[in-house]
Amino acid sequence: MAATRRRRGVNADSLPRSGRIARSVVLALGAVAFLFPFYYMLIGSLQTKLDSTTSGLLPNPANLSGTNYVQINDRINLFQGLLNSGIFTGGVLVCTMVFGLLVGYALAVLQWRGRGVTFALALLVQVVPFQLLIIPLYVLIARDYGLADNYLGMIIPFAINSTAVIIFRQYFLQLPKELFEAARIDGASELKLLWGIAIPLVRPALITVVLLTFIGPWNEFLWPFLITKNQALQPLAVSLANYITNVAATASNPFGSALAGAVVLAAPVVILFIVFQRYFISTDIGSSVKG
Repeated sequence: MAATRRRRGVNADSLPRSGRIARSVVLALGAVAFLFPFYYMLIGSLQTKLDSTTSGLLPNPANLSGTNYVQINDRINLFQGLLNSGIFTGGVLVCTMVFGLLVGYALAVLQWRGRGVTFALALLVQVVPFQLLIIPLYVLIARDYGLADNYLGMIIPFAINSTAVIIFRQYFLQLPKELFEAARIDGASELKLLWGIAIPLVRPALITVVLLTFIGPWNEFLWPFLITKNQALQPLAVSLANYITNVAATASNPFGSALAGAVVLAAPVVILFIVFQRYFISTDIGSSVKG
């Protein structure tokens, strides 16, 4: 009888064919709307001559080439820009993961005076726009620390991410306390608890923080532009912004050259999302505790 009820419940909850078709149509339209800007960016970057008409969405193959990529690479060196972006973003990622895990673990698992105040300050930072801090940060980094025209000067302001701290704290709070108590009884240190127990159980949080952190510094152009005027050190976002502002008008297809740079800038983000999106899964972290 119970099995019959479950089968009836599944049949009752299932959508009719017309509902499934409508849902598929809506999802397909949403996918097209989401993917269209990427398609338009790619097609525009390959057009030798600008075609802004509707027919340009299905371009003539004779009008497609890699000329725009060659022209923009001659002006701003796409490989060097990508390398600088990788160093900048990689440094920010490493610092964010290390400090975020340590602080998040301390706020969630350890007992110490001032823990609540520290967490409140982390929340308060969320409401302060980064733009308000640019001037004092520039004075501190460039004048006091002497880190202008330096990768370290670009990384330091983003080294600690309060969003990452909050995400890790919330995940660590979900971990059963019995795991840590049992490990402490066996003589495990706090560093061993973090590395051997806590981190393996919060892998979804790690992937989330990596993606959220990667997008910010990868697309950041204002702070690196202020901290360094050396083109050999500027990330691709800064070089691309300078190109669009000062140089693009001299290209044979300024619109296509700008889109070519945008494609190169966006490609690593798209690849990273495709690689890691399958890891966005929920884990039953309570299953490791008996009873």
